[in-house]
Amino acid sequence: MRTSGMAVFKQENVADFYEIGQALGSGQFALVKSCLEKSTNTEYAAKFIKKRITPASRRGVKKEEIEREVSILQALQHPNIVSVHDVFESRTEVVLILELVSGGELFDFLAQKESLSEEEATQFIKQILDGVQYMHSKMICHFDLKPENIMLLDCNVPLPRIKIIDFGLAHRIEPGADFKNIFGTPEFVAPEIVNYEQLGLEADMWSIGVITYVLLSGASPFLGETKQETLGNISAVNYDFDEELFSKTSELAKSFIRQLLEKDKRKRLTIEAALDHPWIKPMNPRQAMVKRLSVVNLENFKRQYARRRWKLSFRIIALCNHLTRIMKKGPKLLEDERDCESDQEEDILKRKPRTRKRSSTS
Repeated sequence: MRTSGMAVFKQENVADFYEIGQALGSGQFALVKSCLEKSTNTEYAAKFIKKRITPASRRGVKKEEIEREVSILQALQHPNIVSVHDVFESRTEVVLILELVSGGELFDFLAQKESLSEEEATQFIKQILDGVQYMHSKMICHFDLKPENIMLLDCNVPLPRIKIIDFGLAHRIEPGADFKNIFGTPEFVAPEIVNYEQLGLEADMWSIGVITYVLLSGASPFLGETKQETLGNISAVNYDFDEELFSKTSELAKSFIRQLLEKDKRKRLTIEAALDHPWIKPMNPRQAMVKRLSVVNLENFKRQYARRRWKLSFRIIALCNHLTRIMKKGPKLLEDERDCESDQEEDILKRKPRTRKRSSTS
């Protein structure tokens, strides 16, 4: 069957073509398992997405949203973007056969290192930028760039290859079209998302600024004690370069972050300008030397990043306890609360910490 965007959904049973293995990761309505293609003996990751069966149901993903994700993945063929190999559909689910990305999350890999110069750090940021440049050249915006979606193809090589995953929120940006939405992971969303303004490719650039800040310090620039506080910090662009965390950070790196964390998206670095920024592409020997001599304070990175992960885990537990208390009050109240909490639940559950062995969930 052909769907919008020329995405092809095979109606055969996925088990006839692939041996399905152990679970690798899970999301709110998706489960990822290892799999082996029988005809080629090649390993892949199979992402099982639960479909929303009826319009009134709140369980599962709408068919048109799955079609959009598949169509976008099929349009993206780049070394730094996870690739889709096959798609199967049954009455209750869609199965995406994806490139197996088994190197774990970039930030978990960095947390194991003994030292990290800014020169090494920019080699990873450059790969993220290369993948995003390819997306933006096709007018596709990811809208959910965050550390958990920056994976490594293989961590056992000198310079692991970055893979950007999870295109469930990605959209094609149509010139002149009115596109506004409230989605994404609160820590990393741009002010225009918080303020329900017109959205475009600039939203990804803000997220790259936040990712870079976290990479260089382990701390999250806008993360508050609550979702509302976090969104308020973003709207007010309330962040700073704490001396304890950034004492060894170069001014070039801070300049790169500042120019990405611009509230006015017209002043924000474009992907081309980011790639040409002297922190990424030094224009003289002095700038290159600064990158080599400036180091990431990995002690701070590990401590701050562990604290950030703990806070996210704590919120998941608090939310689960909250929903348990609601369930004891009766089905009707539970349904009312779900209407209010669904967005927050999705945001928090999507940020559930994963092990280093986690493979791509696309």
